[in-house]
Amino acid sequence: MTTANTRQRGVGSAIFLSLRRLLIAAATVSTVALTACGGGSEGVAPPPDNGTPPPDTTPPAVPPTRNEAARFLTQATFGPAPADVDRVVALGYAAWLDEQFNSQASLHLPAVPAFGDTITPQFVGQFPLLSSFWTKAAIAPDQLRQRAMFSLSQLFVISMVDNNVMSYPQGIATYMDLLSRNAFGNYRQLLEDVTLSPMMGLYLSHLANQKEDPASGRVPDENYAREVMQLFTIGLIELNADGTVKLDSRREPIETYSNDDVIGLARVLTGWSWSSPTKDEASFQTNRGLLVTDERALKPMELYPQFHSASAKSFLGKTIPASTGGQESLKQALDHLFNHPNVGPFVSKQLIQRTVTSNPSPAYVARVTAAFNDNGQGVRGDMRAVWRTILLDSEARDVAKLDDPQFGKLREPVLRLTAWIRAFSVKSTSGNYNVFFTDDPSSGIGQAPFRSPSVFNFYRPGYVPPNTGAATAGLVVPEMQITSETSASSYINFVEGMAILGGAGFLNDLTADYQAERAIADDVDALVNRMDERLTYGTMSANTKALAREAVASVPLSTFDARGNRVRLALLFTMASPDFIVQR
Repeated sequence: MTTANTRQRGVGSAIFLSLRRLLIAAATVSTVALTACGGGSEGVAPPPDNGTPPPDTTPPAVPPTRNEAARFLTQATFGPAPADVDRVVALGYAAWLDEQFNSQASLHLPAVPAFGDTITPQFVGQFPLLSSFWTKAAIAPDQLRQRAMFSLSQLFVISMVDNNVMSYPQGIATYMDLLSRNAFGNYRQLLEDVTLSPMMGLYLSHLANQKEDPASGRVPDENYAREVMQLFTIGLIELNADGTVKLDSRREPIETYSNDDVIGLARVLTGWSWSSPTKDEASFQTNRGLLVTDERALKPMELYPQFHSASAKSFLGKTIPASTGGQESLKQALDHLFNHPNVGPFVSKQLIQRTVTSNPSPAYVARVTAAFNDNGQGVRGDMRAVWRTILLDSEARDVAKLDDPQFGKLREPVLRLTAWIRAFSVKSTSGNYNVFFTDDPSSGIGQAPFRSPSVFNFYRPGYVPPNTGAATAGLVVPEMQITSETSASSYINFVEGMAILGGAGFLNDLTADYQAERAIADDVDALVNRMDERLTYGTMSANTKALAREAVASVPLSTFDARGNRVRLALLFTMASPDFIVQR
């Protein structure tokens, strides 16, 4: 056994080392090749055409092919598992969406035990949270909800990198469930629930925010007031309904808010702190040192009237009269933000970017905005209508877009790993899918859920990589902000480790047996086509297939574990290819 293992490692290492430089180059090139992938609210676009195209959400009249179903699931889930492909083919797109909308939510809080080390809670407490995320991504039946939650978490960011937040692992799990619960609800309720979350209150410092005090010079904390406008509702620049930038008479972008607006809204957000039966100063001020099992971390913040500003509050053209109570002030403020015309295009465009394409056309954005503004029954902010329009729109479903160089997005690292897990029904030895700190760009994949470095997520929606074809074309590639030669090399190393070890995660907790792939490894074409089916859904280019076939065929069947090494090479080559890293 020892000799065989040594021989296997020797053969595998020689093969992988001979291809590593080629694969790293392929992965790096793939991030540059997508010259037209992008979007976001930043930058100036030309004025829109007159009129707003009506929503186009009619799915194909015939059931999709397996490859078309897999492409749909790439956008709507954490990756197309074979059984889910069968389900979409059997039901069609619309019925599958209805089934997902009505599915029971898979919750994260029950998976997080009430424990933690008060000295190093970020070390102890993150394990069950990360495991719960990867478990739901891998096997939860409510895939659309979980993928929607992940997309929303990149707009409404809290981060476990922040030690104040990480002191409450159950509170973070509750926040994850808050996003899941609202994923198919109404955006207005989502906005309120996020605003009153103690985890968001800790992260953006409006928990225990006090009213102004002229005597001492104290002013309300402005952090959340700024971010709720900039990141959660209206953005920095006024937009047309199709997401293009409004211009003033000088052809300059129009800013959405001023510092005075931030000051006025900050006063609205005073007086809110931990849930408590007693509304005394001690309960209001306590924002550190709570036990991680403290139920206050699981409940919405509550108003302490004595700390709420009684001043008039003016922002974005609205004035809330002096002496208006804190709860009524918050309701009026959130209603005003929610009904701002920027919210529909600002949110819709980013959700399209997170799921379908980084550079949606103005017409596509306009159709989703129309669904956000009115679901057809006079309801604004209906997230089911938004997701349905995003995923069934002709621009998302048109297979001709596979050949459009201006369509698609870089598959962010988390989604690359989940695609592998679901494509090959990867199992967890522990049952917990123990995948932990993957965000180090030099040793991991450069991203980990809920571990963003800042409130601006891992990357900005309008990021333009400098000195690239995308920049020349005036396009953006958001995920390129966390892509570099270092992260590309580290990703290859990570996938190589997955291939050689047969799995990934802590102590190789995630394992794949590849029995079906081994069974066809004698046939090079069959094996490459199998990888194309499972990971690139019939879109692997002729050039990539030729290179993959050459690499796989270089392993003689006479060598030790030739079939296993062929499978490993085919997997590594496919997951490093532009065809996989660029989602079209």
